[in-house]
Amino acid sequence: MIEFKDKLTISKPDLPDLEAYTELLRDIWDRKYLTNFGKYHEQLEDALCACLRCENLSLFCNGTIALQVGLQALEITGEVITTPFTFPATTHAIHWNHCQPVFCDIDPATFCLDPATLEAAITPETSAILPVHVYGRPCDVEAIQTIADAHGLKVLYDAAHTFGVKLENGHNLLDYGDISMLSFHATKVFNTVEGGALVTPDPSLKKRIDSLLNFGIADEVTVIGPGTNGKMNELSAAFGLLVLKDIDRAIAARGAVDARYREILKDVPGLTIPDLAAGTVHNYAYFPILVEPEFGIGRDEVFVKLRERDILARPYFYPLSSNIDTYRHLPSAAEDNLPVANAVARSVLCLPIYSTLALSDVDRICEAILDIRRAS
Repeated sequence: MIEFKDKLTISKPDLPDLEAYTELLRDIWDRKYLTNFGKYHEQLEDALCACLRCENLSLFCNGTIALQVGLQALEITGEVITTPFTFPATTHAIHWNHCQPVFCDIDPATFCLDPATLEAAITPETSAILPVHVYGRPCDVEAIQTIADAHGLKVLYDAAHTFGVKLENGHNLLDYGDISMLSFHATKVFNTVEGGALVTPDPSLKKRIDSLLNFGIADEVTVIGPGTNGKMNELSAAFGLLVLKDIDRAIAARGAVDARYREILKDVPGLTIPDLAAGTVHNYAYFPILVEPEFGIGRDEVFVKLRERDILARPYFYPLSSNIDTYRHLPSAAEDNLPVANAVARSVLCLPIYSTLALSDVDRICEAILDIRRAS
């Protein structure tokens, strides 16, 4: 059995230089300005707009609150079509806005919402589509927008995994849809410990978002409507500014990990490695594999055997949102409505990938997988 000194999980946060962060903390402490759109909050918004090539970005305390506010900002009611192959927060945000999620099946190549199944899910009660760029791989944004325009629907993208991803045609992924949500959770490619953002091409919509995330307050004496507290604090913003300085190196390091996995595991019978879209600039947020019957044992057994070796891979996303108790009663959650999503959820396993993962550890993870197959 291969032994590891440390547990290897699917992701670890990128941490800024401690001395540099300490200097920013001292400045925050001296200013005694901890939140409410302070110096570092404003600097991070500007820096992210420049990095992501967008004009209207609003910072949040986390991605879940951002997604909830996005739905509020668009005044979404009734039914929202979404994917079951996602983190539960996507579906929960719909539920918290008193709307009903309607599940669509996924594309077997990208694992994103399949536009071919989208139109059949639209009813007179449908008001929006909430697709997910799964693992940072872009949805078919052109096809989704064409369908949305034909039926007068809003499009809100869960872009939690997509920091730095650019499309083959040179277009900015964040320009598509009415709003895109980014997550800056500690395990994401870019992080602020906890945090998130909404990006919109519409400057008037940004004004509404900024009001909603700050209790509905327009100015010192005017409250224009019910909002929530979605603000990012100064400590998180300062953390993010330092992480952002190293983002190009971090993504390149992730790319090297991705390439090494592909090199070693490409010809293993019973393992399928999803292709990366040609021409797209990827951020290598996750490294999913599919464990097929030819491997000799099932995904769940591989998961357990890797964990015994301190390799903490994850069956991500399993279970499907459509299969958890809160939503499984919905007609659209039926397994025969979601055959591809159910098949992928039963076989997917995300292997460790992060910028500080040594290639020697990648080699050892791959050898563990090969060893498990030889013993099966």
